Amino acid sequence: MWRTMRFALALTLCLATLPARAWEFEPLPVCTLRHDGDTLNVVLTYDPSREDAYAIALTRAAPWPDAPLFGLRFDGPLGLLITTDRHVLSEGGRTLTVTDRGFGNVLNGLEFNLAATALTGPVAETVSLDGAAGPVQAFRACRTPALS
Repeated sequence: MWRTMRFALALTLCLATLPARAWEFEPLPVCTLRHDGDTLNVVLTYDPSREDAYAIALTRAAPWPDAPLFGLRFDGPLGLLITTDRHVLSEGGRTLTVTDRGFGNVLNGLEFNLAATALTGPVAETVSLDGAAGPVQAFRACRTPALS
């Protein structure tokens, strides 16, 4: 019995040291929603000082292919697919960024679904949306003042 309890305690301590894979919201310096996944890091920002106030940046270890279209597919109760040709690659092609004046569909997809998959060329990177709803709601409510 003691051996089982010691093993359970050791396992709990080991798991506690693993990095969290949570969705996080930060209101300053601009509204930011962040998720560091196993293979894909996601950062959404809202900066009212910019014409295209919303941005989503998706970073992975390997470069994204230079493809004419980018898609973001949401799987779950309110599944949808959003596509655009207005994406740019940076950081040696490892970060794919899309900006726009509004992100209602993106925020709905993140808040109400189970997974999001970034699609471009032959590459598909999926991230879990487990725990995203609360931070997405905080992001929606965020109104960081424009920085001068």
